[in-house]
Amino acid sequence: MTRLYDSRKRILVTGGAGFLGSHLIDRLLGEGHEVLCVDNLFTGTKRNIDHLHGHPRFEFLRHDVCFPLYVEVDEIYNLACPASPIHYQHDPVQTTKTSVHGAINMLGLAKRLKCKVLQASTSEVYGDPAVHPQTEDYWGNVNPIGLRSCYDEGKRCAETLFFDYHRQHGLKIKVMRIFNTYGPRMHPNDGRVVSNFIVQALLNRSISIYGDGKQTRSFCYVDDLIDGMIRLMNSDDSVIGPINIGNPAEFTIRELGEKTIDKAGSNSELTFHPLPSDDPRQRRPDIAKASELLRWEAKVALDDGLVPTIAYFKDLVGTGAIREA
Repeated sequence: MTRLYDSRKRILVTGGAGFLGSHLIDRLLGEGHEVLCVDNLFTGTKRNIDHLHGHPRFEFLRHDVCFPLYVEVDEIYNLACPASPIHYQHDPVQTTKTSVHGAINMLGLAKRLKCKVLQASTSEVYGDPAVHPQTEDYWGNVNPIGLRSCYDEGKRCAETLFFDYHRQHGLKIKVMRIFNTYGPRMHPNDGRVVSNFIVQALLNRSISIYGDGKQTRSFCYVDDLIDGMIRLMNSDDSVIGPINIGNPAEFTIRELGEKTIDKAGSNSELTFHPLPSDDPRQRRPDIAKASELLRWEAKVALDDGLVPTIAYFKDLVGTGAIREA
């Protein structure tokens, strides 16, 4: 539904006070759009959007996407959901509800408005993959009853709903599978490996590696990720996904720990602990589709992206937002 009286778009971003959502909003405002940020602040924080207070094209609404939302917008980015194991396992039933009910409510809104809607899905739909790297046609290896299932299966169900709304109602959808992303505004207590390592390094604590550190991940800098997300939303209506967005450069967890210590100028040492249940051994995206259909690729190397990320966390330490134990 494009409004005839105004050429710029009014865009809804759910989960807009979160790590990814706040960066997306910055980009959309920078492009001249109006943005409605919706967040219940369970894991998001007003600190991420404080700099937008008073912006004439920005609006914040505290709301839980598990409940219907009645607004008028031209596009919807559905990012709402706790995304780190510590947060999504805190209330696993609510996590599943957020993925499933949230998808239903945003799809219903998009259906009424006849507008495009993008689902921020996840590489977790691949589970502990038996195929490496992961292509979009791989169905995954997911434990449906494990500790991570609330998130993994919730996101898988959300994808199902998106494709069924597309087939049944002709809805314009975009489904994006996000791989490990890092950068400024990450939650310092989200339990993710990059934020964990940086906080531990800045406080000169031991770097906690789970397992032998040989498991691998690929790390995409947030600016690259947001560029891919916007390119997908703006792509031809025939491009619906799912499409992997992530940096295919692969590192062991041990390598990440060593790089973090070096970049932070830390005296920390590596320590090893038992591997959590259902933790994937390998994770790396095949981005051939993103390259072909979106002309997208990750540009920021891990060594370069760690610098502003560490600087952000160093500021949090300096302001007392992260304290010595």
